[in-house]
Amino acid sequence: MFINVRMPDGSTHRLEAMEGWRVMEVIRDWGLPIKAECGGACACATCHVWVADSWVDKLVPPTDEETEMLDGAFSVDDRRSRLSCQLLMTPELDGLEVELAPESIADIADNTAATGTSG
Repeated sequence: MFINVRMPDGSTHRLEAMEGWRVMEVIRDWGLPIKAECGGACACATCHVWVADSWVDKLVPPTDEETEMLDGAFSVDDRRSRLSCQLLMTPELDGLEVELAPESIADIADNTAATGTSG
């Protein structure tokens, strides 16, 4: 399975994803600079993504908790905004297309510390 991630600079990345993994985990584990400060606990909105229109109706609807967290995010699109930590990969989501919201991009130094990589 794969997800397609568009970055704010226009670059795109096709990332292999395992069933049951959170979209946020896939993005983070492939080394893309996503903040994801709470680590997937739905306690912040730093993994905010916009889901491509063609995929929105294929997702499980957001919980009240997720909607509440999105209320604190910037540039929220009422239809397409989701927290990537709340999106679990399933075979039906193979090919999912998301775009990282600009405020979800981590500084390079932050990402290096989080992933244990350098450079």
